[in-house]
Amino acid sequence: MDPIVVTLPHQHGKAEALRRVKAGLADARARYAAQLKVAEEHWEDGRLRFRAAVLGQTVTGAIDVADDHVRTEVLLTWLMGHLVKPAEALIKSEGERMLAE
Repeated sequence: MDPIVVTLPHQHGKAEALRRVKAGLADARARYAAQLKVAEEHWEDGRLRFRAAVLGQTVTGAIDVADDHVRTEVLLTWLMGHLVKPAEALIKSEGERMLAE
């Protein structure tokens, strides 16, 4: 299965976008605590690599924060194949919420 890739432009610069993404992820973890359990999270410069359990399935991915965009890539299990479009929409809406001015 191909990964879900969502790229969102922003005008905040890398440092501010990174701050917003980190704060937004903490908020999302709290709001989706029943459905999302983060197993691994590793930040290196502006890149987050993660592994999490979502609805009992393991997903992996990365978030890259750049000067003018944030790119999220998530690999779902084949059992979650029917959730590609809803997951893509959720990633987009949560990302837009994090980067909103």
